[in-house]
Amino acid sequence: MRESLAKKIAWISVISNIILTLGKLFIGWYGNSDGVFADGIHSAADVFASVIVLLVIKIANKPADTEHPYGHGKAEVIVSGIVGILLFLVSIYVVYEGIMGFFHEVETPSFLAMWVAIISYITKVILYRSSLKVAKEHNSKAIEAIAFDHKADIVASIAAAIGVLLSIIGERFDILFLHYGDKAASIFVAYLIFKISKEMLMEAFDILLERNIDAGTLQEYINVVNEFPEVKRIDRLRAREHGHYILVDLRISIDHFKTIKEGHDLAKSIKGRLMERYDNIDEVLIHLNPYFPE
Repeated sequence: MRESLAKKIAWISVISNIILTLGKLFIGWYGNSDGVFADGIHSAADVFASVIVLLVIKIANKPADTEHPYGHGKAEVIVSGIVGILLFLVSIYVVYEGIMGFFHEVETPSFLAMWVAIISYITKVILYRSSLKVAKEHNSKAIEAIAFDHKADIVASIAAAIGVLLSIIGERFDILFLHYGDKAASIFVAYLIFKISKEMLMEAFDILLERNIDAGTLQEYINVVNEFPEVKRIDRLRAREHGHYILVDLRISIDHFKTIKEGHDLAKSIKGRLMERYDNIDEVLIHLNPYFPE
C-alpha cells in the first residue's frame, strides 16, 4: 500500500512536471522571460528528482535482511539528499543567468509568460498539498522530497509572474528600473530554490549522521516506559530516524532479583506498547540492568 501510493504520487509529479517544464521553458524563451525560463529549469530538476524517487521507493520498502539488518529506509534519505544537491546546483545556475541579464539589453516579456507562471502556481499548490498530506500520513522522506520540490515551485511561479508583470509595466510607462523586474524575479527564484535545497540537505545529513530525534518525542517515549511500575530507572533512551521509520534503543533498570523470563516479558511488553502507540517505530532494542535500592 505504502509503496504503491508513493509510486502514484511520484508518477503524478513526473507527468505534471514534464508538461510544466516544456511549457515554461518554451514560453519563457519565446516570451523573453528569464524568470519563467528559470522556473522551467527548476521544473526540469523536479522531473529528474521524481524519476529518482520512483527508482528508489522499491528499495526503501524492502524488509530487513542479513546484509541490512536495520532495513533499507535510508535509501529515501539518500534520495532526499541527492535532490537537495541538485536544487542547490540549479539555484547557482539560475542566479548566474539572472545577474548576467542585467548586463545585456532588456527585452520586455509577453503576457503569455505571465499566464504560464500563474497556471504553474495553481497546479503546484494542488500538488504540494496532496503530496505533503501523503508524506505525513506514511512518514515518507521520498514523497516529502517531492512535496518540497512543489513548494519551491509555488513561490517561484508567483515570483516569475510578478517579475513579468513589473517588466511589462516598466516598458508601458517607461519606468527604467521596472524593466529589470523579470531579471530580479529570476534571482529571487534562485534564492527560493537554494533555501529549499538547504533545508533538505540539513535534514538528510541529520538522519544519515543518526542525530537523536527531537526532545519532545523522546519525552513521550519516556512517559510510555514509565507506565510500567517494574521499571525502576531509565538509564538511557535514544532514537534515530532510519528513513520512514524510527529505531529506539532503551536501557532500563529493574529489581536485581527478577528472573530472566520476567525481564524478557517486561521488555516485550514495553516494546509492544511503544510500537502500538507509535506506528512509525520499527524496532525497539531494550537492555536490562540490575537495580539495587540504595
